[in-house]
Amino acid sequence: MLKALIFDMDGTLVHSDPVHLRAFAEVLSPEGVTIDEHVYRSTIIGRTNESIFATLLPHRSVEDHVAFADEKEAAFRRLALDLKPLDGLVELLDWADERGIGTALVTNAPRLNAEHMLDVLGITKRFPIQVTIDQVERGKPDPLPYLTALERLGVRADEAIAFEDSPSGMKAAKAAGLFSFGMLTGLTAQDMRDVGADVVIADFHASALWNVLHSKAAA
Repeated sequence: MLKALIFDMDGTLVHSDPVHLRAFAEVLSPEGVTIDEHVYRSTIIGRTNESIFATLLPHRSVEDHVAFADEKEAAFRRLALDLKPLDGLVELLDWADERGIGTALVTNAPRLNAEHMLDVLGITKRFPIQVTIDQVERGKPDPLPYLTALERLGVRADEAIAFEDSPSGMKAAKAAGLFSFGMLTGLTAQDMRDVGADVVIADFHASALWNVLHSKAAA
């Protein structure tokens, strides 16, 4: 029986990737690093800041990477002021709440970003359980963030569903044993299927989503 829905944040709750791209470009342009759609998709999407800055600025120290990451996230929060929930999200959260189905957030973003984005979206109270990169020893693609959320929810993997938009996130969800929807906000349907998505959807109105939800909720 379905007992929980677990959501990634960027690219899943909200189409925030364009704002992240702008923030990375703003911070890295003075370093001579060009951030375009190709670089964002191939090097940034779904990865931890530690990995991203180590890849893009290999000649800089770990301390520098941390400083650049902090600067980038501050730039993102400054730029991300008019975000809207992905279509159908609020209706899905209402549906889950009416049925006593738990919800959790699992993200490679820092806590400050999660708090900012949920506040801008007006859905902070909808996620009593939030697992951010600050709270776990290993981020996605390691399954630890999802395993942590399952533990806090008090449910088994076969009682929950995950929503992810990136390869690293999907690998983490599948490694934790979760049935997972691939969100098509940044990558292609084939990209998401190749990393394990059980079903791919464009937004939360998709009939394929509701067919699965009704089936699992009635089980």
